[in-house]
Amino acid sequence: MLNPPYPTISSFGYEIIRDHILSSILGKHEEDVLYWAGKELARKFPCKSQEELIAFFADACWGTLELIKETKDGRIFQLTNDPDLLLVGHRCFRLEAGFIAEQIQQTKGYLTECYDEKQVKQEHVMFTVKWDVKERIMNTIPTE
Repeated sequence: MLNPPYPTISSFGYEIIRDHILSSILGKHEEDVLYWAGKELARKFPCKSQEELIAFFADACWGTLELIKETKDGRIFQLTNDPDLLLVGHRCFRLEAGFIAEQIQQTKGYLTECYDEKQVKQEHVMFTVKWDVKERIMNTIPTE
């Protein structure tokens, strides 16, 4: 992880914003709004490769993103972090799912969705990414 030239937010400060303020404001729409917010965030911070995507997660202090499996039309990632920071049992991970979906959609050039699955006992999150090779998207970043 890179050492940023600016102070990092404390985990307590992040938790207040992420787990209390956002969920309070968004209410029953939290998952949908966070997914689309993740996609918008990905457009503002494009990653040109899978390595950049993984590095972004580390730099944003979202945790360690690791590719577990890759197929012709999808990928499975695992997100881990200190359990006191990841808070798998208490947090929605749709922001991260939307971010991953948009990054891969931009690099692959196909309509892409990402689904998160919390593994509470194992204290990690699995992200299943699928793209549809029949649904070509324009304005992509040519890589991978």
